[in-house]
Amino acid sequence: MTEPGARARDAEYAVVVPTLGRPSLRVCLHALAEASGPGPVRVVLVDDRPGAARPPLTADVPPSLRSRTIVVPGGARGPAAARNLGWRAAGDVPWIVFLDDDVVPGPTWGDDLTLDLSAATERTAGITARIEVPLPADRRPTDWERNTAGLAAARWITADMAYRRAALAAVGGFDERFRRAFREDADLALRILDAGWTLTGGRRTTTHPVRPAGRWTSVRLQAGNADDVLMTRLHGRHWWRRAEAHRGRLPVHLAVTGAGVTALGCALLGRHRPAGVCAAAWLAGTTEFALARILPGPRTRDEVLTMVVTSALIPPAATWHWLRGRLAHRTARPLTPLGTGGPAPALRPAVRERLRS
Repeated sequence: MTEPGARARDAEYAVVVPTLGRPSLRVCLHALAEASGPGPVRVVLVDDRPGAARPPLTADVPPSLRSRTIVVPGGARGPAAARNLGWRAAGDVPWIVFLDDDVVPGPTWGDDLTLDLSAATERTAGITARIEVPLPADRRPTDWERNTAGLAAARWITADMAYRRAALAAVGGFDERFRRAFREDADLALRILDAGWTLTGGRRTTTHPVRPAGRWTSVRLQAGNADDVLMTRLHGRHWWRRAEAHRGRLPVHLAVTGAGVTALGCALLGRHRPAGVCAAAWLAGTTEFALARILPGPRTRDEVLTMVVTSALIPPAATWHWLRGRLAHRTARPLTPLGTGGPAPALRPAVRERLRS
């Protein structure tokens, strides 16, 4: 990747990478540095790791990018807040390109991005990349691998998304109530569209490898149901259609959990017949869910065991987080067509640390 130099001012860009200091950050930054084409005016790493005793990120930055890289403390407030700090610290550049710290920009990424930006109209607010998720060729993908592969079809995913800085400023940036890496990208895209801008797909390609995951990852992911509650509060019941997002199985999870709770309650009250009916409904729903996850997969012993156990745990976990979201976001107001439903987040000065070359 070459130094930013002879190119149109309206094609200049900065790269913002929120990071938890994972080993994948080094791979991401080195791929960025090695890609052909004009490089970023600035690279902003938002260090969102908790605690003060953290190893510096300097070693992860390739020499060709160090003079253009700054580190901004994120405060461990989540990716939405980290990205806001990043784009505000990036300086007065027309475009902000958000990258996740676990993606790998393609070999011609810089050239392709320049073409994407040059083709943008005055009303183009954002240009997404083509996301590729490599899956094993010698076996069927696991449930977690299929889940990650869904990122390739996600709209407006900030794993690699270029936004016009003026559009970000116009809508106040990301909504920092989204504390997880989930739905904050869809929320921003819908607010951008409501403000009269357009979003489009680009030609650049970025790879999103499947990162390692534990047995209980699918259960922990159910925390996203609370974010879906906030999306409904802000954008209405059918927001997922506008965002072209996957609806999920929440209604079924609620029904299965209700059947299980009712079966337990009836059993405790000595009402054995209704308890048996509800227990059968719970078992049928849980079995259907497990089979839906097992049959497309590799069907190894470990995968089947994981699917069976987590298929029983996911519905109550989803229900819990949905109820938690309804409580936490009960005062959230619907967004106005051309606004954000409230005042824009205050611009806070960012603390910067410039890397030494």
